Amino acid sequence: MNPCMRLWVLPVFVFVLLGSSPLRADSKVDSDWQQVAGDHLPQLEKALREVAGWARPHLLWLLSKMPEADLQSLDADFLREHVEGAVQAWKETPWSASIPESIFRDAILPYANVNERRDAWRQDFRDRFLPLVKEAGSASEATAILNSKIFNLVGVKYSTKRPKADQSPYESMEAGLASCTGLSILLIDACRAVGIPARFVGTPLWSDNSGNHSWIEIWDEGWHFTGAAEPTGKDLNRGWFSGRASGAATGDPRNAIYAVSWSSNSHHFPMVWKPGDTSVGAIDITFRYAQKDEEIAADRSRLFVQVRDGESRERVEAQVWLLPAQGSVEKGLSRDERFDANDHLPLMLNRGQGYLLYAQSGDRFAVAQGQSGQAEETITLELPAASDPDNPSRAVSALKAILTSQPSSLEEVSELAISRVALDKHQANEAARSIWQAYAANLIRTRAEEMESKVIPVGKLKMPFDFKVFGDPTPSGRSLYISLHGGGGAPAAVNDQQWENQKRLYEPKEGIYLAPRAPTNTWNLWHQGHIDRAFDRLIANMIAFHQVNPDRVYVLGYSAGGDGVYQLAPRMADRWAAAAMMAGHPNDARPDSLRNLPFTLHMGAKDAPYNRNGQAEIWKGLLSDLKKADPEGYDHWVEIYPDKGHWMDREDRQAIPWLASKVRKLRSRKIVWKQDDVVHPRFYWLFDPTPTGRSRVDALLDGQKITLNTSEDHDTLSLRLDDSMIDLSQPLVITINDNPPQTVAAQRNIQTLVKTMSERGDPAGMFSSEVVVEISKTANPQE
Repeated sequence: MNPCMRLWVLPVFVFVLLGSSPLRADSKVDSDWQQVAGDHLPQLEKALREVAGWARPHLLWLLSKMPEADLQSLDADFLREHVEGAVQAWKETPWSASIPESIFRDAILPYANVNERRDAWRQDFRDRFLPLVKEAGSASEATAILNSKIFNLVGVKYSTKRPKADQSPYESMEAGLASCTGLSILLIDACRAVGIPARFVGTPLWSDNSGNHSWIEIWDEGWHFTGAAEPTGKDLNRGWFSGRASGAATGDPRNAIYAVSWSSNSHHFPMVWKPGDTSVGAIDITFRYAQKDEEIAADRSRLFVQVRDGESRERVEAQVWLLPAQGSVEKGLSRDERFDANDHLPLMLNRGQGYLLYAQSGDRFAVAQGQSGQAEETITLELPAASDPDNPSRAVSALKAILTSQPSSLEEVSELAISRVALDKHQANEAARSIWQAYAANLIRTRAEEMESKVIPVGKLKMPFDFKVFGDPTPSGRSLYISLHGGGGAPAAVNDQQWENQKRLYEPKEGIYLAPRAPTNTWNLWHQGHIDRAFDRLIANMIAFHQVNPDRVYVLGYSAGGDGVYQLAPRMADRWAAAAMMAGHPNDARPDSLRNLPFTLHMGAKDAPYNRNGQAEIWKGLLSDLKKADPEGYDHWVEIYPDKGHWMDREDRQAIPWLASKVRKLRSRKIVWKQDDVVHPRFYWLFDPTPTGRSRVDALLDGQKITLNTSEDHDTLSLRLDDSMIDLSQPLVITINDNPPQTVAAQRNIQTLVKTMSERGDPAGMFSSEVVVEISKTANPQE
């Protein structure tokens, strides 16, 4: 707690004394200073004799305004040096003509501010700081420069651990620490030393009862404020406390704002660190700050957020997110102990609205929920230790609260400390459900228009589609058949007709039969690079909007659509449950990656153009050979119709029930990943951050062991895992390219769940753990 704040708690009688009556300065001298000086009068007379003639009128004025204690203690040399130095600073400053004598006497001439120890700082500070501001064009600019530089130069920083509140400049420099009072005194004296009128300003208690504060004002054709050691660039009249100051209560001495004044004793400055001292004169300037209370509208609230270490109770710098029930997310950094104890992070939201506050520092985090009911309120969050055993359950609770409050913040969740907390199996499953619900809600909100219009955007291209629903959905969701039309290399009208034909070509017993229109009219209309992205987006949409089961998505195509299936089936094998190629040509496609994808090929034996029938025979042999070498993989069915040409008289429809019998095997124990010229970073449970065309990875999962054989063009690979694949509580042994095995630990966390969900919008494709492995340059080429 700020000791200034603590003082207001202890002397309860202060408020009783203050009541609602004016604060009068009872210890200020006016005209009878000689009598008050008593035995010390000879020193004052000496000062008057020795001071320069041009400075004597100002010394006489100062003597008439000095506190009793100073009249009875300050020696002649001290007074003479201060007064002569003040006049010199006034007359030599470039803006002297704009400083009236009354302002000079009240805000440059004084040797002190409040009750601090009286130091002979004037000439020393002028020598130190005048070079800093010699190029400044105004008092405001010079003040901003001093505020940004002098504290580092003299080695003083903010801390409530300083020896006392009311430190003199040299006491602060000796301690290296000062709170708002000491920092303000030091900056005011620095300003006065170079000819800038400056005065001490503060409030005994903010209107929200959060403590007292001190700052400074300088004169530059009017009074302007700034916080000491709280520079705001080149601008004044800005500061963390300006909003608080606007709530000051005019007419209430407990919450008023006062400026120290040597000219007036209508009030005394309420020094909360020394409540019985009424020797410092002041004026009430509350109206100048309260007039600015237009910042908070009647329907808005401002939260002042502070974050504390749960053990030390000290304030810490933390990233803070304010997630209102409605509206945009607000962010900011909380203040640590380098800042004034009342300087809290302000965040705005609508009045009466529910909200969630999230704060994190390193791996520690805290969450608070509430409802804004006041114009201003202070909220404190406490950070527990990173090793707190309750952190996993708290992380999942925080995730659910964040996503319930702001589903659109899903992408930001992976930046939060909660995303890195190790979870158990149950917690990971619970988190996955919340992540999918938020993702689906976001997708439905942001993609409703394209689903209504039935047009998928693909960069500058568009992919229209149409679909028809057959049968009743199963408990696990509907099946989806994506059926690719023929044509290609023809005018748009020809391809449009092919699309219309494809819409009616097949009818599954159950599921959504969807026919997309290719975005282009080129010969390779279904296997250009943008097609993969279009289908990823289409599948994600259909899962969210039409409850498609992601493990029952099938691809099929006829003629040029069959060309596409030859290409898309291997390179997107982990998206499909099965694939059917009808009357197409493979071009440069390879079947290696079909290891876990059931693939059926239908061709007329007389379909000779482009050697389509010959290529079908070749693929029949390739698939057969792959099956023989790997009996558990390469499920396939090749049907070549002896008397058929390019049109197979719909006999190829028998492929539909065969497809329907297959379910995607996303977590297969063995993976063969042969990249095409169109590359993908992700394949089943493997991820390559820098995929290379034609590269290859063979992966085998056997209990807690994973073996990887790769071609030479890999630097790192990521293994995506979950509890259905291995025991994540036990070590994992990985062998890469016959190198010595390495033992690693896998950790479930929210970050991996969010990442794998966001990549594809596939709830079944979420993994809770990711292990990144370095690939040795000694590779085992696989051809």
